[in-house]
Amino acid sequence: MHNYGERTLTLVRGEGSYVWDDAGRRYLDALSGIAVCGLGHCHPAVTGAIQDQAGTLLHVSNLYNIPAQEQLAEKLVSQSGMDNVFFSNSGAEANEAAIKLARRLGNERGFPVPKILVMENAFHGRTLATLTATGNEKVQAGFAPLPEGFLRVPFDDVAAIEKMAVAHDDIVAILVEPVQGEGGIRVPAPGYLKRLREICDNRDWLLMLDEIQTGNGRSGALFAYQHNGLLPDVVTTAKGLGNGVPIGACLARGKAAQLFTAGTHGSTFGGNPLACRAGLAVLETLEQEQLIERAATLGEQLLVQLREALTGCAAVKEIRGLGLLIGIELDRPCGVLVERAREAGLLINVTAGSVVRLLPPLTITDEECAEITATVSALIQQFTRETA
Repeated sequence: MHNYGERTLTLVRGEGSYVWDDAGRRYLDALSGIAVCGLGHCHPAVTGAIQDQAGTLLHVSNLYNIPAQEQLAEKLVSQSGMDNVFFSNSGAEANEAAIKLARRLGNERGFPVPKILVMENAFHGRTLATLTATGNEKVQAGFAPLPEGFLRVPFDDVAAIEKMAVAHDDIVAILVEPVQGEGGIRVPAPGYLKRLREICDNRDWLLMLDEIQTGNGRSGALFAYQHNGLLPDVVTTAKGLGNGVPIGACLARGKAAQLFTAGTHGSTFGGNPLACRAGLAVLETLEQEQLIERAATLGEQLLVQLREALTGCAAVKEIRGLGLLIGIELDRPCGVLVERAREAGLLINVTAGSVVRLLPPLTITDEECAEITATVSALIQQFTRETA
């Protein structure tokens, strides 16, 4: 189908922070498959785990115990503060599970249409429920009628949430990204998540955090909420959890962890032996190689370098980020920079029309960080001169 548009680059091999095309040209990957390959390409630990599991057992379904699934669940809950995990195949499916948890709670409370508060400019996936939760009309266009049960407020606006709470007595949850990724790498003001936690506690709502993109060490913590000294009721993750092997997870604690019972939700492929072996290899490698701490250090380093290199550049509105999740917002559309960066041997992305998004591997070197800074800053400065 033609939903991805025209693609002009064919990548055939990867190693570490680099990928090669079918003509043998090398590119520094500052996108990591959209925050998926956090350990870089073909990390030996993940490759070895996949090879071993492929020769042992690939799939049995969730009719049976899966040791790797149980081990991965134990590691995730011990490092997250959650109680239980549901494994899926993707981030959208993990968010679907979170939405179903909120709906189930609302039904138990007798609400005909339980409401979930979601944010403007959010992105939660492309299933019918998750695209409805997503704050992007372009993503939703052509798929009406959309499901009921979502109320939208501006991101990083506590007053708007409190106002909505007064107007609706059937709200059961808030679903929010700790940092908006597709929305433009938007980092909320300090204390925002803590205020949401307080509101949810006071009103007996679930605080559900979408960490599909921010999780698995990218923010400089295993999960971004851990920077804020709080625990959500539900947290979802995917992308970097399998380093390229599709896997998602919906983690819950307290009453949220008890809402699903036998037969209420499931997945044929979710948490299969191969995906869970890959997930275990990722978490073990993050810990052994201290890559979460490295992401925090490198993220700060990149922010400083980029701000220095782009000081005085008229088109740059803001350079922001958390760990190795960095956005450079321009005052004009800049999608052309994706192709120009590719021509310069660098893979980047532009999101929200005017934000250069950088998501390099957590294994990136200091020298590769410097190369990203030099290439991106030169391209932005040239683009600024051309479009002045």
